[in-house]
Amino acid sequence: MQRSTRIISVVTPVHPPSIPFLTAAYAALRDQRLPAGWQWRWLVQEDGQTGAVAAALPDDPRISTGTNRPGGPGVTRTMALSRVDGPLVKVLDADDRLTADALARDIAVLAADPTIGWTTARALDLAPDGSTSAVATDPAPGRLTAGTVHRHWQANAHQLPVHPATLCIRTDLLFALGGWMALPASEDTGLLLAADAVRDGYFIGEAGLLYRRWAGQVTSQQAHWSPIERANRTQVIEARVAALRRSWTRTDAAPTPVLAATSYDLDELGPL
Repeated sequence: MQRSTRIISVVTPVHPPSIPFLTAAYAALRDQRLPAGWQWRWLVQEDGQTGAVAAALPDDPRISTGTNRPGGPGVTRTMALSRVDGPLVKVLDADDRLTADALARDIAVLAADPTIGWTTARALDLAPDGSTSAVATDPAPGRLTAGTVHRHWQANAHQLPVHPATLCIRTDLLFALGGWMALPASEDTGLLLAADAVRDGYFIGEAGLLYRRWAGQVTSQQAHWSPIERANRTQVIEARVAALRRSWTRTDAAPTPVLAATSYDLDELGPL
């Protein structure tokens, strides 16, 4: 697949309860400042085939919509990849909002260092009253050597030190890992830990995401916390990580050459 060299594809799966939040998600994406020559594309994918998601979005040529049979967030995210363009993929859930210049910070890290395969950033919980609160487990900003996230996950009752909803990953690495896991939940955790198993990452200390807390979100549902299902999801994720660590070398899934060989001056954006 021939890809544009300066496009960051933002992937958003949508289920019906989260449709009302798309307006806020779009406003924050629309206001992102990017380095000269860079563009974003918003790949919005409905987990279903009602057409309601496309009808709720503004007329913007940078938005690409699609539908699929109901299959959950992992299937829906991966189906959106049929329209991906550019060397980077950014995760954005429908009910969340990017902070100012979040995409520019992701691009800056990944353009500057070809040995880094993915980034995450600080996330702030967004309460229904509009207030925000910090997540206490953030690591120090900087490089996360491959395996760092997994070791923390194992040692801390399967709690991640970074937020998977802030992930930005090289497109070739994402495809090499098979996209998101076909799990009913934790598909984003599975992808993050797979990336961490084979490539160094980077944690950005500035807040990159407002993570909305509300009653309708998938992670607040009782089924999400079923002990049996959660144990099974964890077992599958652990098996994938172990298999990748056995079979992958650090030279596999090399970064896109144009991105790796190019440095972008973010001074053109003004102060970040």
